[in-house]
Amino acid sequence: MGVEQQRDTHAEDGEADDAPSDAFERPVGGNEAMHPGTLVTPARSTVRHPFVTLVFMMFQIRCAGCDAPGAAVCTTCRFALLGPRPQPGSHGVRAALPFTGRARKVVLGLKYRNRRQVARHLAGLVVNAIVAAGDHRDLDMVTWAPTSDVRRRQRGFDQGELVARHVARQLGVPCRRLLVRSGASVTQTGRSRIERLHGPEFVARPGLDGRRVIVVDDVVTTGATLRAAAAALRHAGVVEPVLYAVASTPAGSGASARRRPGVAAPNPTLVA
Repeated sequence: MGVEQQRDTHAEDGEADDAPSDAFERPVGGNEAMHPGTLVTPARSTVRHPFVTLVFMMFQIRCAGCDAPGAAVCTTCRFALLGPRPQPGSHGVRAALPFTGRARKVVLGLKYRNRRQVARHLAGLVVNAIVAAGDHRDLDMVTWAPTSDVRRRQRGFDQGELVARHVARQLGVPCRRLLVRSGASVTQTGRSRIERLHGPEFVARPGLDGRRVIVVDDVVTTGATLRAAAAALRHAGVVEPVLYAVASTPAGSGASARRRPGVAAPNPTLVA
């Protein structure tokens, strides 16, 4: 073996001796470019097969309804969400789901556990309700009843907006921010049913004369929020806004909507 070859060999051995003992200790953003599909493991091996990476990522996702690994909403919970839709209440809001059982867990996962992946599936259920009622005909756009600034900052997103944008995309119509909260931005969560009857105040964007709009929210209890949104849109010229929510609380159970995740609530189980 030549001198140069020996020198190269010793250099390679030295590099191996100086290498980090754990793959997680390797600096990020160094001179060595990592393949986008690379999976780093503590065993100092890299798996570059895209399928292995996909399987690894899938098992990091858990069902919002039952916490089973593999999908944002598992097959069992998807079937559980196909129960009969609630009848529109006196507030006039149509809902895709009753706020009970698996449906309640999934919606709370979106609101409080950052399970944003479920927004698309919930939107699909809202779209089914919209189409079944024929409210998709001659529709101009979809909007949402914005949450309070406090909640948006805490969560980093507005769950109503996420669902509304998916609803609009599935219906093939634009989704527009038409409403802003005015006055004191107070969240409805945690308020009594009597307090909820006095909903937030909204101001609608002008220039909506003759438009037909669907307004989407996540959960309806008394309907005060959506009614206030509809009043603002009518003032801006919208032709009778149509109101939809992902889920509606059972009659007389306003307290159930105020419970946080992890607190047991005597709600009936949703039957598939």
